[in-house]
Amino acid sequence: MHPFTVYLAGPITGLTYDGATDWRAIAKQKLDEAGIRSLSPLRAQEHLRAVGVLTLDCAGYGEMSALTTPRGIFVRDRFDATTCNVILVNLLGAGRVSQGSICEISWAHWCRIPVVAVMEQQGNLHDHIMVTEQIDFRVTSLDEALTVVKAIADRSQP
Repeated sequence: MHPFTVYLAGPITGLTYDGATDWRAIAKQKLDEAGIRSLSPLRAQEHLRAVGVLTLDCAGYGEMSALTTPRGIFVRDRFDATTCNVILVNLLGAGRVSQGSICEISWAHWCRIPVVAVMEQQGNLHDHIMVTEQIDFRVTSLDEALTVVKAIADRSQP
């Protein structure tokens, strides 16, 4: 039996590697403590720390690894978002629309994978019916999102 797995989606473009992985590291630690596996789209890509701000087109780093080419990013992220048990997407405070996260939400929704989204109650750049209607649980904090994910993962309770 495969371990319960959560895919950690959220903005990357326009952020540094550390800026895109900070909340993911916190989520991973808390999920690990609960015996839940998490997948970051930036795993095995620590070399991106040297790039600075990550771009939409992977300019300057697509050649660094097969995982950081546009095709490599697309294929692995699609695979992760469609084979996990839950997708946790953190859109809180997004400075721009995360096109990749929107795709990941749609892929998960299409596969009937629960989508837990962290967003402001209102006014988030992703507040569009084509996005919000695919979100199963909308919460306003990472802690609340992790509580929801853990509850979904815990099938031992009556």
